[in-house]
Amino acid sequence: MREAARRAAVSPGAPFRHFPNRDALMAAAAEEAQRRFRVEIEAALGQMPSADPLARFRAFGLAYLRWAIRNPAHFEIISTGRYFAHGGSAELSRDNAELIALTEQMLTDAAEQGLLRSTDLKRIQIAGRALVYGFARMNLDGHFPRWGVEQGEIERMAEGMIDLFIAGISKP
Repeated sequence: MREAARRAAVSPGAPFRHFPNRDALMAAAAEEAQRRFRVEIEAALGQMPSADPLARFRAFGLAYLRWAIRNPAHFEIISTGRYFAHGGSAELSRDNAELIALTEQMLTDAAEQGLLRSTDLKRIQIAGRALVYGFARMNLDGHFPRWGVEQGEIERMAEGMIDLFIAGISKP
């Protein structure tokens, strides 16, 4: 918030005067971040054939990671409950439910086409979410240098990691 206020050339407390409380301000910031995230997801999915659910699932994961890597402050506000109660925002709750339903549908389509090793779609979905979320958190928290991953390699590592996951859930 301080950085946003500085860029707007206003006092650090100025943004708070436009909202009834801190939670309302943080919810508005998270809702805007989520809108930007959705634009990235939708653009990536728009480039994938609708008949290839695993390509769409991959594109979704890569878009998630690229967005999180390029927008760490936005990722932080929509991915953690440290700043406000996400459940208090109907818009965030609805949007998250839509994204979950979207991944469920991609995996259902992949299962119906006989592309998956497992029929436990919930487990695949949660494992995929944990993978991209964990990778994004590792980036945000500065872990990659300890693992020998340089800044310029992070997106390439993300792509390889998602490919490894897709290979693991796919039938040979």
